[in-house]
Amino acid sequence: MLAGYGLIGLFFIAVLIFSLALVVIPVVLRYLGIVPARPGGVKQSVFECGMETIGRTWVQFNFRYYYYALVFLALDVLFIFLYPWAMKLRELGAYGLTAAFILVLIVIIGYVYAWKKKALEWK
Repeated sequence: MLAGYGLIGLFFIAVLIFSLALVVIPVVLRYLGIVPARPGGVKQSVFECGMETIGRTWVQFNFRYYYYALVFLALDVLFIFLYPWAMKLRELGAYGLTAAFILVLIVIIGYVYAWKKKALEWK
């Protein structure tokens, strides 16, 4: 009965070893002197795309970008859930069609809500 869980246990051990290695290797390399402990002024300077920044380095983004991201995410999730449904369309029958219709309806309601709130307009 437990033989089926051996692969899961092996995967869990590999994850633990990999996670610990990601923490231990930089510490060991610092003590060996391979990784510098005190980087110079050039390494601590702020760069954007290889150039020194002009003006403030802290820039706040417009919150409307998040609306676009949420709408994009909702449409992605819709397609992720509709793909398996489309592959098994004949086997699911009317129940599957109803469930997919409800999912699409929820996404359309969210899209119309964002449209009515004028979240999708650039100003």
